[in-house]
Amino acid sequence: MTAATPSPISNMSTSEPPAAAPRPVATTTSDQATIGKSLVIKGEVTGSESLYIDGRVEGSINLSGNRVTIGRNGVVAANISAREIVVLGKVRGNLTASDRVDIRSDGSLTGDVVAARISIEDGAFFKGGIDIRKAGSAGASKQEETKSVASATPEPALSARA
Repeated sequence: MTAATPSPISNMSTSEPPAAAPRPVATTTSDQATIGKSLVIKGEVTGSESLYIDGRVEGSINLSGNRVTIGRNGVVAANISAREIVVLGKVRGNLTASDRVDIRSDGSLTGDVVAARISIEDGAFFKGGIDIRKAGSAGASKQEETKSVASATPEPALSARA
């Protein structure tokens, strides 16, 4: 009987680490500002925290060292500069990321990308240029032109792009 008593206690101690794991996720969401579906912002957005955009933004977004996520309802007409940029909605503008750009399957980007890494999922739309810059070396770059990736409405390819 005394052997059965320590078993539930040891089971409780094994269930504590999973309970502790979600806490860092909660702290990252508290460090993230949100532009809701009904909000429209025209102008310059700057700051020192991550941003989730589900509304409309026109102008420029500069959040160096942070993450910018354009939600499924988000419509952005702006140049974006951040550490990491995730596109789930629609973006028209140039993206500059010190780390990576991620265009998800429902995302749409019309503009040039400068980043260390890029990911474009099947079903995403992308029209523009890609300049891959390794972290720490601004001089060494590789440029690749990409027109569209699995677009539902393909556009004619433009051969003259600078």
